[in-house]
Amino acid sequence: MGFPGTWMTESESVVYRVVPKCACSSIGQIMFYSDHGRFFDGDIHDATDGLHKWALEHSQPRIEDVVKGHKAYAFTCVRNPYTRVLSSFFDKICGIQRNGKRYRGNLVPMLVQKYGVQVGGDDGKEAFDQIASFRRFLLFVRDTIRFRKPMEPDIHWSSMSGHISTFIVNGGRYDNIFFTEKFDDGMQTVLDNITTKHKVNLKKIPKFNESEGHGPKRLHPVEDYFDDLSHHLMWEIYKKDFQLFRYDFDDPSNKMPKGPVDLDEVHAKLGD
Repeated sequence: MGFPGTWMTESESVVYRVVPKCACSSIGQIMFYSDHGRFFDGDIHDATDGLHKWALEHSQPRIEDVVKGHKAYAFTCVRNPYTRVLSSFFDKICGIQRNGKRYRGNLVPMLVQKYGVQVGGDDGKEAFDQIASFRRFLLFVRDTIRFRKPMEPDIHWSSMSGHISTFIVNGGRYDNIFFTEKFDDGMQTVLDNITTKHKVNLKKIPKFNESEGHGPKRLHPVEDYFDDLSHHLMWEIYKKDFQLFRYDFDDPSNKMPKGPVDLDEVHAKLGD
């Protein structure tokens, strides 16, 4: 299986396991800058050179060698499951994508028809009941993850622990797992542990939020989207994420983690 979703600088200074909706655009651009002294012109997800990616065939032997031999610092980044799944809804389901179309073609029409999800009309700009639609979307997320119906789970809402585990199971080991909510602190720790060709000043790095502006703005506080049933579904879907990454399941309004990630516990529990 190798190391899907893994990126590495061309200089092989650092390895990163991408977790969608967890600052991956910013992290990729920082990695690119650390090697080349400039940012990639466009969405870093579209880059086919200047950065090793497992999806690029020529990169795979280099990534495999470095990861299995633990020859470079390896890290990933996580995010509160409540805000992550909300972000997936507004960006991927309600939003028009970079290509001017809906995400994954017939996915949104199917959600409208089968789950009664509203998305703000053809352009995503009409008013709609965000809370009711999001809760219906969450039922769909549960169905994809628990029953793999009506489709396989999408990378943007499948669990973080699922993404993170493939790296461990196939022979990798993380040196750091930090929080999107404490991004500058976490990224600085990574930079402090590696040697880069170009110095990175995080205070001067723009935020590369590739999903911003795709969909409607969230109109309500996070906690308003989650009623009793939604809470139940969130635990069913993301129990491991809450437990391993120390997020507050009981209080959706608290986006901050309750403590640091225990790397030994993560490797033990996700390495089966």
